[in-house]
Amino acid sequence: MYRAILISASLWFAWGVISGDEAIAADAKDVFEPRVFKNAGGETLPYRLLKPRAYDEKQRYPLVLFFHGAGERGTDNTRQLVHGMNDFARDENREKYPCFVVAPQCPEGKRWVEVDWAADKHEFQPTPSVTLKLVEELLAALEQEFRIDPARLYVTGLSMGGYATWDVVTRHPKKFAAAAPICGGGDEQQAAKLVDTPIWAFHGSQDTVVKPARSRNMIEAIKQAQGKPVYTEYAGVGHDSWGRAYQDPQLLAWMFAQQRKN
Repeated sequence: MYRAILISASLWFAWGVISGDEAIAADAKDVFEPRVFKNAGGETLPYRLLKPRAYDEKQRYPLVLFFHGAGERGTDNTRQLVHGMNDFARDENREKYPCFVVAPQCPEGKRWVEVDWAADKHEFQPTPSVTLKLVEELLAALEQEFRIDPARLYVTGLSMGGYATWDVVTRHPKKFAAAAPICGGGDEQQAAKLVDTPIWAFHGSQDTVVKPARSRNMIEAIKQAQGKPVYTEYAGVGHDSWGRAYQDPQLLAWMFAQQRKN
């Protein structure tokens, strides 16, 4: 399914350092708990965690893994909340979709996936990056700490995080119930792994940072492999397609309706 949304818009700053969104993020900062993950080897990763408002240990809850973009890297454990997380933190969404949302922060100088974002394609590597490996370990730790439903794990991310979304769902095709990569890209040669994973990808048609072809090619490759991904391309929009994607109420409704069958 291909959805072309005809929206005329000026290009927003490529890496998402926008003062308006900074102000919005203050709401998410109030409800996302600051934490630091430390693995057995002593490596650390700052992250924020949104918990269900009325967490009940007798129930299992969905979990959304969120990967931020390049502009939000650092160690302040705050900046990764700038985009998208305020939408998950809204009262109406927390009431309608009680869940965990985990937002790790990638350190400066590192990437979730160590590839060239401007390239026409890249090759999937069997070993995850150092930061992505830490996220995998963090996710496993959270599944031990809280009552998380293993059939309702979701992943989404934007820009650098869009690449991470494609990468992690390719790396673990049977783990996630749904994926929503935004203005990212993956390795089309791996498309056959994704035919059974519900995917809704987003991109802006005028994106000059990550080529729209990166999303288009992945979607087409999955379709050729007999998968049924969904794709929305915002006409006239540049790199910031995430604002429209996360503000679309259909995205959360679609995401939380998905459940892994095996």
